[in-house]
Amino acid sequence: MKIIEIKERTPLLIEKLLNIWETSVKATHLFLSSKEINEIKQYVPQALNNVPVLVVAENENGIPTGFMGISGQMLEMLFISDENRGQGIGKLLLQYGIKNYSVNKLAVNEQNPLAKDFYEHMGFTVYKRTELDEQGTPYPLLYMKKN
Repeated sequence: MKIIEIKERTPLLIEKLLNIWETSVKATHLFLSSKEINEIKQYVPQALNNVPVLVVAENENGIPTGFMGISGQMLEMLFISDENRGQGIGKLLLQYGIKNYSVNKLAVNEQNPLAKDFYEHMGFTVYKRTELDEQGTPYPLLYMKKN
């Protein structure tokens, strides 16, 4: 497994990361309908292109298996392809973000208990809850910070 900071965000890379995002969301965000996933998917390439720091995990064949985006000390996104979940990739990425970018805050969907449990396992605790997500839809967010 190799962790790479992305300097050049090519259309091909964005397409690969969008596929990871989609498989991950379909496996973990069971509260979203297919229609909602497809609507959100339209905004993901822009988010991938605009997040200040984009870090990708690649397997031994150079194929992306997961990624995270960081802004300041905030983890903005962390997604692992469904077929690669449970292999420690998320842990490696988050540890990289904590070590190299002092990541100490994040937001997670309350209805994604696996992610919440993962972040708690990694030393984060909930300090705030909102009824709506950042798009104003009724999916509560849990804001977490590193202890």
